[in-house]
Amino acid sequence: MKKKYDVVVVGGGLSGLCAAVACARHGAKTALIHNRPVLGGNASSEIRMHICGADFHETRTDARETGIVEEILLENRVRNPQYSYSEFDTVLWEKAHFQDGLDLYLNTHMHCATVEENTIKSIKAHQLTTEKNFTFDGEIFIDATGDATLAYLAGAEYMSGREGKDVYGEKYAPDKSDKHTMGSTLLFSTKDMGKPMPFTKPFWANSYTEEDLKYRGHGASGKNYWWIELGGDKFDTISDSEEIRDELLKAVYGVWDHVKNGGEHGADNFVLDWVGFLPGKRESRRVLGDYVLKEQDLLEGRIFEDAVAYGGWSMDMHVVGGIGATEKPPTKNIFMDNVYTIPYRSLYSKNIHNLMIGGRAISASHMAFGSTRVIATCAVIGQAIGTGAAMAVEKGITPRELCADISDLQRRLSKDDCYIPGYKNTDQKDLALKATVSCSSALDGYKCDDIVNGYPRKVKDNENCWVSDEIKDKPEWVFLKYEQPVSPREIQLRLDSNLSKELSISMFDNALSRQVPGIPAKLVKDYCIECFLGDKLVHSITVENNYLRFKRHFIDGDIKCDAIKISFLSTNGDKNARLFEVRVY
Repeated sequence: MKKKYDVVVVGGGLSGLCAAVACARHGAKTALIHNRPVLGGNASSEIRMHICGADFHETRTDARETGIVEEILLENRVRNPQYSYSEFDTVLWEKAHFQDGLDLYLNTHMHCATVEENTIKSIKAHQLTTEKNFTFDGEIFIDATGDATLAYLAGAEYMSGREGKDVYGEKYAPDKSDKHTMGSTLLFSTKDMGKPMPFTKPFWANSYTEEDLKYRGHGASGKNYWWIELGGDKFDTISDSEEIRDELLKAVYGVWDHVKNGGEHGADNFVLDWVGFLPGKRESRRVLGDYVLKEQDLLEGRIFEDAVAYGGWSMDMHVVGGIGATEKPPTKNIFMDNVYTIPYRSLYSKNIHNLMIGGRAISASHMAFGSTRVIATCAVIGQAIGTGAAMAVEKGITPRELCADISDLQRRLSKDDCYIPGYKNTDQKDLALKATVSCSSALDGYKCDDIVNGYPRKVKDNENCWVSDEIKDKPEWVFLKYEQPVSPREIQLRLDSNLSKELSISMFDNALSRQVPGIPAKLVKDYCIECFLGDKLVHSITVENNYLRFKRHFIDGDIKCDAIKISFLSTNGDKNARLFEVRVY
């Protein structure tokens, strides 16, 4: 069965999903091909890892990712207050399945790529559930498989293992290059049954002592046992993945036997509630792009001219051998003072002309990869390449040729609420920048004209936000006044969703305990937008029960107005109205 698309995305983790949605939203006919029954990759119900990012578990303020990944997590807060991973699967499926311009192919495994003159012409895939064979033609292909499987099949240049100090001059790199990668993990969860529950270790499980686990915190409940990790040394994380899974099962049940039967761990009433059978993989191949992101770039907090995404998680370097390395801590975190940007030149293949790279396989050294690999960072990379792919199709150019028009890509990403550190909105098409701004009230340090200063979030000591007095018996408002009438077709708001707090789904108490349940209280809940020409109301929009930070309001038909008033009636719990930015197109 032959299918033709503008853009074909392979891999439905958060990076591939965000890439495909962004691509379709920008007008490209898009296919999303995923070889599992559910979307989400490491964040799906099959693996159940929480979604980490630049905020590093709330230790870095005002750093959480926005754009499509935040949209997903806020919608999940409304739909899934119980933190069910099965329900999260549904939220992700809905995001793809009902997106105009996007066709979703689940349970569909890509196994072959046809390449001519360093250009992918088509890929072949088999859908396990229907026994259908597909050939997908495309103009641009996006590899979000994690293992860079499409890149490998297409003959793209790639890296694997750890580069030594002599390769990129990285201070924290190993002395010599080797083939070691980080390993894979099987997660599990436990349940308190309210009464003593015995556990009998399977005959095939490993045995562990307190000495074996002295560097690895363990207990009965609420723990993330990410350190039950194997592979990347004597086991290759791709070719030996089935054997790695089997060995991880032995480790999981052996660790749990120690927790239950190897001393006092407060586990008498606890049982295993769920054990994963699909390992969460950290590292395999990395595709070579026109630029290799390096340790120095992260430590310097480098702002690239072609920046399209950012990260901030530590360089989280896991020990070679995983749980087998009992005499070493499971990881070493190398922290950065600031977030860093990710250049567009690291997000496409150096030698395959129409191949873009998402997720953990971007062009980065092993050291830089230690930070860029986490899920939320992969998600914002996905939105960047999806937007870029749609632009390349629109302009009839290759991903590399888009470098000449990088400011347009940055502008579109910013317009879609993707944060790029160092980027300021100066879009000449943004009519809000031409308005005079006033407001009903403002707290000290939170000026109303900050909503048109070009920065959509707090950056260091600059609040970049309007905050009203307390909303009481009448709305608080901002007012945009024009000297000459304008004809708005779209009004955008960037509200305050508290970018210092995590939103991630998790099954671990030590992750959920940091979070405030429900919709962020600072988000405006009910508001209205009114457009005036003189004293005449020419258009109005009313919004109730809002739960998103980024709100787009489209105006059908032609109207003219010389003033726009945005009135805030209530929030999701905070006493003040808060607004980072208004844009008018």
